[in-house]
Amino acid sequence: MLINESLLDRPESGHVYLSVSVVIFKPNLALLQRTLDSLRCSVANLRAQRGHALSVSVVLIDNGADFISDTWASAFKQDAIEYHLMVGHGNIGYGRGHNLAIEYLTSDYHLILNPDVEMAEDALAQALNFFDKHSAVAAIAPHVSGEDGMTQYLCRRYPTVLDLFARGFLRGKAQALFARRLARYELRELIGSKPTVHERVGQTMDTFISPPIISGCYMMFRMGVLKTIGGFDPRYFLYFEDYDLSLRASAVANIAYVPAVRVVHFGGGASKKGWCHICMFAMSTYRFFNRFGWRWL
Repeated sequence: MLINESLLDRPESGHVYLSVSVVIFKPNLALLQRTLDSLRCSVANLRAQRGHALSVSVVLIDNGADFISDTWASAFKQDAIEYHLMVGHGNIGYGRGHNLAIEYLTSDYHLILNPDVEMAEDALAQALNFFDKHSAVAAIAPHVSGEDGMTQYLCRRYPTVLDLFARGFLRGKAQALFARRLARYELRELIGSKPTVHERVGQTMDTFISPPIISGCYMMFRMGVLKTIGGFDPRYFLYFEDYDLSLRASAVANIAYVPAVRVVHFGGGASKKGWCHICMFAMSTYRFFNRFGWRWL
């Protein structure tokens, strides 16, 4: 069911309020610098289009105990971007960290951003222009590429346990045996086709692709919808909080994949980060399937 359009946040009198939250935990400072620099450049590009009818707030949520810095404050102030640093709450997890910002912000649009994502200069402008044209769309996913320039297929169909195992833990020839099913899971036939019609998995719609699940590395929402569905489920510490949020959002409104919004993602999978992350991945997988339904093969 689509949410009533009156519940979708809209700018009043032509003024737009955009907010951004970034959760960090012992971050790679070089990548974080690139992320925030690209954000500033993208805000400048957006402001060049929208002039003074734009307010921007950035909230940096520090889940670590040893990274408290005002390094970014002067740069954001110079760019007329309101900046907040949230510290002292401990390592509460990715979703709960973003919720700290989402709960008190009153913006029209909110960007959930990873600290290892570099956005194109026009990424924000492209996203808001798309929102302007598609009032029933509540969330946007960008085109994501890696540092090597190759597309990262981060939009998803609903997964099976086998899909997650093959994609996350198999390599080389072993993973190649599952190439066709992984391509389907990653929506490659749609994401790679540069579509001119909107395809919501299972039905044809308007002028964009509407994936059931999008990546938490870069999700832009109409804040009204994000608040209506309660933000992230705090029961996920790490992994699958974006799957959960996507499915709850897509139950009430449209999600759009917008290839004109382009970002570079430097992150990696859980299996590359050691046993601690593998255990967190397994726990979140169990929680996700228990909530939305188990699919094995």
